[in-house]
Amino acid sequence: MVSMMIAPETLAAFTAVSLLLCVAPGPDNLFVLTQSALYGRMAGLTVTLGLCTGLIVHTAAVALGVAALIKASPLAFSLLKYAGAAYLLYLAWLALRAGPDALSTRRTAQPDGWQLYRRGIIMNVTNPKVTLFFLALLPQFADPARSALWLQIVLLGIVFMLSTLLVFGLVAFLAGSIGQWFGRSPRAQHILHILAGVIFIGLALRLLLSAL
Repeated sequence: MVSMMIAPETLAAFTAVSLLLCVAPGPDNLFVLTQSALYGRMAGLTVTLGLCTGLIVHTAAVALGVAALIKASPLAFSLLKYAGAAYLLYLAWLALRAGPDALSTRRTAQPDGWQLYRRGIIMNVTNPKVTLFFLALLPQFADPARSALWLQIVLLGIVFMLSTLLVFGLVAFLAGSIGQWFGRSPRAQHILHILAGVIFIGLALRLLLSAL
């Protein structure tokens, strides 16, 4: 059914592009990496599910034309950008304030599944660059002659989500293994938290300095 709405060669090309984009270093896969290293594989997978849920929002925004409104409104773009940066700085604060005592009781200090899932959603949804990226990418692979554009956009968004789930799931698995190794040393865990905090601050600054 998908191939009837989207040409098979177009679908294959889009899938390849999606996988390559997911592999390329960026805010989302760095976020999955840090959360997996800090809290384990399942935490990284839960964050990944949250990020994929956020992609549903961006896909819907493009399909409904909301992304075009955000692009035309510097105020809306700035509000989303500031909200995303503020949340990243909050996560940086949580990471940096975790001392050796908290690290020694990692299980009790670890965020629950809902908190991790919510982090993934907020991290993704509050990044307006993702919406604008989808606005630029998805329509290039849609053909008005085949079926409704909005439906093709939704299908392409699903393909991108599946690609994200595959690549980020692998990142979570590998980073979780690294986290288990770090878990044997409270000092190493402390360093890992500091690195995570620095990464979050860097991502926040990157988002704040981004232009429409």
